[in-house]
Amino acid sequence: MRALVCEAFGPVENLKVREWQLPALKPHEVRLEVHAAGVNFPDGLMVQGKYQVKPELPFVAGGECAGIIREVGDAVKGFRVGDRVIAMPGLAAFAEAVNVDHKLLMPMPEQLDFAQAAGFCITYATSYYAFKQRAQLKPGETLVVLGAAGGVGVTAIQLGKLMGARVIACASSDEKLAFCRDLGADETINYSSEDLKERIRALTDGKGADVIYDPVGGAFTEQAYRSIAWGGRYLVIGFAAGDIPSLPLNLPLLKAGDILGIYWGGWASRDPKGNMQNFAELLGYVNEGRLQPLTTAVYPLEDFSQAFAAINARKALGKVVLTMGEAAT
Repeated sequence: MRALVCEAFGPVENLKVREWQLPALKPHEVRLEVHAAGVNFPDGLMVQGKYQVKPELPFVAGGECAGIIREVGDAVKGFRVGDRVIAMPGLAAFAEAVNVDHKLLMPMPEQLDFAQAAGFCITYATSYYAFKQRAQLKPGETLVVLGAAGGVGVTAIQLGKLMGARVIACASSDEKLAFCRDLGADETINYSSEDLKERIRALTDGKGADVIYDPVGGAFTEQAYRSIAWGGRYLVIGFAAGDIPSLPLNLPLLKAGDILGIYWGGWASRDPKGNMQNFAELLGYVNEGRLQPLTTAVYPLEDFSQAFAAINARKALGKVVLTMGEAAT
């Protein structure tokens, strides 16, 4: 089978689409024919050797995918050959097939296509964990989303609205902000042309934001934190800008504000039952028609460099997904 292989840590462009041999199927695993796989910012860091997890070389990256079960191990329960599923293998999803522990599978809702399902796990799980377990977002609160048009930003808008928040979407262009308004954002801020701190204050009548969701980092972090409400919660999602910011600690002191780290993967491994409960709730929202997973940038496996470039250059509107040739149809 074909896979996107990292043979040495380095630029994404050095990855190779080549033949890859899967190990023998273990009793608790299924062999999944991958139709589509979600691409996330940490995937690019991992192949460069810059992520907190460093796999043994060579390896196939990709933490989430969707496809059809083609083989099941003897100890697998609840799944059978032919089932359409969403999978969270953690690694090896950028391939035409992958072996996955059956505990890391979820039934794929009928109303989703493979591209939508492939990009469902990591971004929606991250945002839901951030809002539910960490920030305890309440109806009527004001939520500010930085990098709002990107893969996780989109999920923050959708889930923030679903949970009853007033959402202020922040992005770097009018095109991105129009996209955010179409998703349901109540207000928007162009932080390339507007003063982020002052606009947040103006849009909240001076009160500030109850919750700030930041996957960007860089120069906007301190500006945003200076606009936080008394007792507000600042969610550290990631650093798409490339720079890890420093924050004067007198600011959370003066605002009685929290700074909350959002490491969904670490939490999920420590509380698998809580994680699966979150997924059950998210899939319930999908089945009820209250949540529509959004995938806007779909590339064939061979165009992987374009897919990563869309994320790294912060040009993608919504989720980026790789499809596996004929299997993607």
